Amino acid sequence: MSEIAVYSDTTLAQALGEVREAFRVHGRCKVKVTTGKRSINQNDLSHVWYEQLACELREDDALGWKCYCKLHHGVPILRAEDAEFRETYDSAIKGLTYEQKLRVMRILPVTSLMTKPQLSKYLEEVQKDFDKRNVRLEFPMQRAA
Repeated sequence: MSEIAVYSDTTLAQALGEVREAFRVHGRCKVKVTTGKRSINQNDLSHVWYEQLACELREDDALGWKCYCKLHHGVPILRAEDAEFRETYDSAIKGLTYEQKLRVMRILPVTSLMTKPQLSKYLEEVQKDFDKRNVRLEFPMQRAA
């Protein structure tokens, strides 16, 4: 079983589903629950979201959704705010096909180059994008009313 960060009703349901599936397949499983005072950091949250996207939108896996998000949301933020990134991206990557760009996103640093405010903007843009597709990506402590 993988490690799952539970910070919302949605991720709680996913964790319980994974425990049920492990028990169904193996007849037993071990669960360790830990708690902490700090919220999940931005980088961890984005990876939890990629996993959630892979579970809910099965046309791609977590890595595919990560590449999609980097290309559609991360690249525009960095191109707008970082002249060196924009020049490098435009000269080396902009002319590639869409599929080639997605492959490049597997190795090109995007979110790791971002400042904390840029990464916050990235997460908000990803959240808005997938909200339109009826996938609710939540920030820690953000609960449905």
